[in-house]
Amino acid sequence: MTKPISNSLAQADISSVLHPYTDARAHERQGPVVIDHGKGIYVYDDKGKEYIEGLAGLWSVAVGFDEPRLVKAAADQMAKLPYYHTFSHKSHEPSVRLAEKIVEMTPENLTRVFFTSSGSEANDTMIKMVWYMNNALGRPQKKKFLARTKAYHGITVASGSLTGLPNNHRDFDLPAIPVRHLTCPHFYRFGEAGETEVAFAARLIAEVEAVILEEGPETIAAFIGEPLMAAGGVMEPPAGYWQGVEALCRKYDILLVADEVICGFGRLGTMFGCQHFGFTPDILIASKQLTSSYMPLAAVVFSEAVYDAIADNTAKIGTFGHGFTASGHPVATAVGLENLKIIEERGLVENAARVGPILQARLRELSGHPLVGEVRGVGLIAAIEMVADKATKQTFEMPGKIGAKAFAAAQENGLIVRAIGDAVALCPPLIITEAQIGEMVGRLAKALDETAAWRSAENLN
Repeated sequence: MTKPISNSLAQADISSVLHPYTDARAHERQGPVVIDHGKGIYVYDDKGKEYIEGLAGLWSVAVGFDEPRLVKAAADQMAKLPYYHTFSHKSHEPSVRLAEKIVEMTPENLTRVFFTSSGSEANDTMIKMVWYMNNALGRPQKKKFLARTKAYHGITVASGSLTGLPNNHRDFDLPAIPVRHLTCPHFYRFGEAGETEVAFAARLIAEVEAVILEEGPETIAAFIGEPLMAAGGVMEPPAGYWQGVEALCRKYDILLVADEVICGFGRLGTMFGCQHFGFTPDILIASKQLTSSYMPLAAVVFSEAVYDAIADNTAKIGTFGHGFTASGHPVATAVGLENLKIIEERGLVENAARVGPILQARLRELSGHPLVGEVRGVGLIAAIEMVADKATKQTFEMPGKIGAKAFAAAQENGLIVRAIGDAVALCPPLIITEAQIGEMVGRLAKALDETAAWRSAENLN
């Protein structure tokens, strides 16, 4: 029997949708916040309440929530060619032009593009490409990956294995591919007593080499990392870290993969995070701000050497037996091309470079707050970690409870943030102004005050 359609969108949502990253039973009790429309950096729920979207959706909306040029690009392409594939020597103009644009914008050694619909699919594709390449080169043992704890690289079976977050593995039987997770390069949490940041970087680089030698360089296919780790808590690596990692990859013939799904297209004040930190990847993964998430799209961008190995094997086998129905979807790639034009024409990377330090400075003014242990970030991405004891960096007895309260208090004050344990993360659209940064930090400060008062009333340690 067909269930009747509910007159209440919220009730229909509760009864029908299993939400990602959500306690389903708690959701049954409290229901969703239904976002109805957006304007610039703001979104509005179905009751008309305004929120600053402090996480740009999911780290992803560069140009704001009401860009008419992207709507027009989608509508125009829908009217002309709403769908076609890129299998078996077929193509269409939007995917060709966007691939050329991406190659133009990325580091010059990256010359080839494969499209998917999400960063998870892109990293999954990258894994298969690397395996395919090494089989083609007669190196069947070279299949292992090096990643880091607290990394986020997606949630498919393969990309989720690269991710280094416990809740993405727990009860999913992951990791399911050969991967070693190395120390997270976050000095505040993982530096040892008396250790300098320089010594910390040296220790982590030594760890990478030790693991390579332990596993055998002939078995290690690639090292993957976000230039700045984002979803795991917004963690900037120490100076010299990436240069050391890159040198080891070159020494032992290991591919270096930059997961730029969040950092890419301006987030750190440079076009890509690898440029900010000064290293050159063999493969780059892009998504999110590629279309400002107006359409689902991602790209694997890779070097000619990787391409040649794959292409030669396709000639031998007769095909590259991988692809998705929506690989290079014409509407998504048309929107992506227009989105990148807007980023360039309006100087949004330059805007991030200009207002990013203002955001970082304003947030660091909150360092004296009784809850705040560390303020960290680069450009227009930041996090505030809350601790039970500032002097010792002691975490709370019930991890995540203070973070959840701060998230709820921020939302009540008209600011959407991301709670990551007992840290709250910010990643506003690239169009944000200095005045709006002040407004956003003001709302966050009020939420922290309310969280501190609640902690005191609840007597939480």
